[in-house]
Amino acid sequence: MPDNVLQGKVAIVTGAASPIGLGRNMTEALVRAGARVAMMDINQNWLDETSNDMREIGGDDCVITIRADVTNPDDAEAAVNQTISGLGGLHILVNNAGTNPRAAGLGSGSRANFWETSPEAWERVVAVNFSGPFFMARAAVGHLISQGWGRVIGVTTSMDTMWRRQGSPYGPSKAGHEALMAIMAQELEDTGVTVNVLVPGGGTNTNLIAPEPNLDRSALIQPDVMQAPVVWLASDESSAVNGRRFIGYYWDESLPIEERLERAGAPIAWPQLGRQAISQGR
Repeated sequence: MPDNVLQGKVAIVTGAASPIGLGRNMTEALVRAGARVAMMDINQNWLDETSNDMREIGGDDCVITIRADVTNPDDAEAAVNQTISGLGGLHILVNNAGTNPRAAGLGSGSRANFWETSPEAWERVVAVNFSGPFFMARAAVGHLISQGWGRVIGVTTSMDTMWRRQGSPYGPSKAGHEALMAIMAQELEDTGVTVNVLVPGGGTNTNLIAPEPNLDRSALIQPDVMQAPVVWLASDESSAVNGRRFIGYYWDESLPIEERLERAGAPIAWPQLGRQAISQGR
């Protein structure tokens, strides 16, 4: 894509600051493409470190930092308002913030049966991974609709992770986010605001993967697979694409865009299963 394809655009990226996170990689890609980014995270030390790195790439005014919790609807509203006032607008929302019981400090990292999951761990993971995207999108969507242009990009997970044995609460929370994105895409049709999902494609080298002495992290998907597709999804070139999910691992910049979309893309959620509800008399 051309350099500075996102010049003049403003984005919020939640969970933006982890040194090895998807959010950091997507923030970097957006900044390199010319966007200015409000980096939202709960970890101030990571925000300070990563924002300094971004300013070395894009200049002093390419990012602002917002220490806020996506699970708090007041924080979500304040983050949107701070972005608009601090950066002069808002065009792109990347709902990336995510956690699991270990990362939230509420579990050992080993998989557990659902009945072994504490209520505290369940509530925190569902709050971040499912309620957080709702609160952020709800806070931003009025502004996006009013200007007739916007992008909502959600990071969910692979389908098999959603229902994997001993995978709760992470898997179900991400399944909820995916279903929410499908609803949002339908309800925002023809508003100029598009809704799409972007996932790495499998186990990825981030802080959600527990450190293990025998784990070869180089064998995992690397988070930079999110960079090229997030820029395209945030750009004017994706205006006709709504209600789709893309796998970063399969995004091949060497292919023509039609082949790229076919190889990496599919509908959000599970419409290929067809209508399941029984409606008598119809």
